[in-house]
Amino acid sequence: MTTSASGYDLGPLSPERIDALAVGLTPEERRIILDRGTERPFCGLLLDHKEAGTYVCRLCALPLFRSDEKFESGTGWPSFFAPFDPAHVLELRDTSHGMVRTEIRCARCDAHLGHVFPDGPRPTGQRYCLNSASMAFVAGAPPAP
Repeated sequence: MTTSASGYDLGPLSPERIDALAVGLTPEERRIILDRGTERPFCGLLLDHKEAGTYVCRLCALPLFRSDEKFESGTGWPSFFAPFDPAHVLELRDTSHGMVRTEIRCARCDAHLGHVFPDGPRPTGQRYCLNSASMAFVAGAPPAP
């Protein structure tokens, strides 16, 4: 078993487990999370969300970002300057759509989350730009490992 520094199991999920977790997804959530799509800007339900807590993977519930790492980027997508645990977010080179970007995915279930750009605020200088459809929100303390 692979465990992150924050104590969460990062062992990859089987295709059968991912299929079972995806049963309740809407067609739009499936397009974004499983087929690497992007939601339209300024329409995601978590864009203006301000409650204190943790944003988790919509598919497997792995903690991804804390509310105190969220900032208003003006881009139309929820943005964060640092992940909950760097091991929870995989970064992959993305050359789709005629550009070079860094795609981010959930380290446990491989769900598409969005992209990260080097134009964020201090202290990291990173802007993790997320699809609201790729996340769920847990109020208060993060879920236990």
